[in-house]
Amino acid sequence: MYLEEPMRYLARESFTLLNQEKARVGSGERPHHDYSYIVFPIAKAFEGFLKKLFLDLGFISNKQYKGDRFRIGRALNPNLPKRLQWDWVYAKLAGYCEGEELPMKLWNTWKNARNRIFHYFPDSHEFVTLSQAEELVGEIVGTMEEALAGCRVAVLDR
Repeated sequence: MYLEEPMRYLARESFTLLNQEKARVGSGERPHHDYSYIVFPIAKAFEGFLKKLFLDLGFISNKQYKGDRFRIGRALNPNLPKRLQWDWVYAKLAGYCEGEELPMKLWNTWKNARNRIFHYFPDSHEFVTLSQAEELVGEIVGTMEEALAGCRVAVLDR
C-alpha cells in the first residue's frame, strides 16, 4: 500500500461518508444541497499522496515534504511563469513519466478535487451533487493508480 496510514484514513473517511449518504438518500430522505464534505478527506489524502510521490521520485526534498511552504498548486501548474519555477515539479514529471499526459492529469484532478471543493467563487455558485462527489472520489483514486503505474513507483505491502 503506497498511502501512509493518515492518508488511508482520510480516503476511507470519504468512502464511509459516500456510502452513508447514498444509503440515506436511497431510503428516500432529502438530499443535501452540497456534497463537498464527502470529497474533502480524499482530496486532502491526494495532496499527501502527491507530496509523497514527489519525494519518492526525488523531485522535492524531505524538508519540502515535511514543511508548510511547499505548494502543490505551484509545483504542478503547467503554466507557471519561469521566475517561479524554482520548485516546479511539472516538467520533472513530464520528463520522468514520459510525456505531459500524466502530469496534466495530476494537475486537473488536483484542481477539480481541491479548488472546486474548497474555494468559493462569487460568480460561480457551483455545488457538488452526490453523483459528482462519487465521480470525484473515483477520479482521485484512478489518478493515484495511474500515477503509480505511469511513474513506475514500486508499491510495497506494509
